[in-house]
Amino acid sequence: MGIHQAANQLEQTKIDLKPRIGLLIIGIIMIGANLRAPLTSVGPLVTSIRDNLGISNTLSGSLTTLPLLAFALLSPFAPKLARRFGMELTLFISLILLTVGIGIRSIGGVTTLFLGTILIGLAIAIGNVLLPSLIKHNFARNIGLMTGIYAVSMNLCGAIGSGISIPISSLSGLGWAGALGCWGILSLITVFFWMPQLKKPFKSDKNEQTVQKVKNINLWRSGLAWQITLFMGLQSFIFYTVITWMPEILEQKGLNADEAGWMLSIMQLAVIPITFIVPILAGRLQSQRLLIAPPVIFLFVGIFGILYGRTLLIPVCMILIGVGVGTIFSLSMMFFSLRTQSTHEATELSGMAQSFGYLLAAVGPVLFGGLHDITHSWTIPLLMLIVVSALIFIVGMRAGKNEYVTTH
Repeated sequence: MGIHQAANQLEQTKIDLKPRIGLLIIGIIMIGANLRAPLTSVGPLVTSIRDNLGISNTLSGSLTTLPLLAFALLSPFAPKLARRFGMELTLFISLILLTVGIGIRSIGGVTTLFLGTILIGLAIAIGNVLLPSLIKHNFARNIGLMTGIYAVSMNLCGAIGSGISIPISSLSGLGWAGALGCWGILSLITVFFWMPQLKKPFKSDKNEQTVQKVKNINLWRSGLAWQITLFMGLQSFIFYTVITWMPEILEQKGLNADEAGWMLSIMQLAVIPITFIVPILAGRLQSQRLLIAPPVIFLFVGIFGILYGRTLLIPVCMILIGVGVGTIFSLSMMFFSLRTQSTHEATELSGMAQSFGYLLAAVGPVLFGGLHDITHSWTIPLLMLIVVSALIFIVGMRAGKNEYVTTH
């Protein structure tokens, strides 16, 4: 009788878990949708914000730098917050903070604009760090698929954010503040979809009792952890530099402002299928070294094409750059899970890599612009990106090796 009761209880548990698994997947997709759009929606509106508030170009330009600095500042502390309050609750609080930040940013004043931007950056930093480890914990057998799903959600909504900001701001009475405030609706809806996860958290579909016995180490002293960190950071350096400066470079090559903007959109759209395919492929390979060279080659060809190629080749070059950075980003997200043996280690590695990575990302556009000011040319700055791409290959070959940060 006891055996039958136990079997029935187990079967009932499986039935009960199915709706919760579905809600968790939807929650992950929706959190991913909030990790880029509140930031990418700002770029097209910077001119309107500057003119409306009467602020300088330097101050308006910092609207894109501040969130990156917030990422770098909070990322190392996100794992500690997750251990203290639980991953699900920490993500829930970050969603509330994100909604509040979007609301404050949309009030319309200079002070509230920057205060809201900082809060948004801090909130997104938590999601950036915790989502890969949440996937490792709950979907250990499907890490590649789930990483691809949330990455597609993140990049797709990020591209949409760039594309619809101007049309929304043009609607009667909305302006830039209304266009930016619309993203608070998405974050508020996500809060409600995430609430079921505040009940009893999932148990991992992989027994971690054995891997938790692995001796804890200081990842900041791990050579492999630093290779992964540099892999992530150098990719961010290139991506945010290209996002910042490529439109101006393309305008000087003969494109008008609208055409240059569309080229940037093409690059971001090229990222979307890659961020779905690459994690699945990487998850099926023991070593990911074979996946390192192709994106670096794409970056070489794309950047050299922008530098020396004809105008007709620019769309192809932008697609190649998008595929290159998209592949490297996806591999970075996968390394947080593939190179660690527990959720705790994955969270710590994610925090380390994203802290340093986004600090590099914040430096990239400034350094690139500084080189242009010194040389009065785009040649040396673009050649710098070639050097950075070569460094990505060097550290990537080590990061792609089949080993763990705790055993190296």
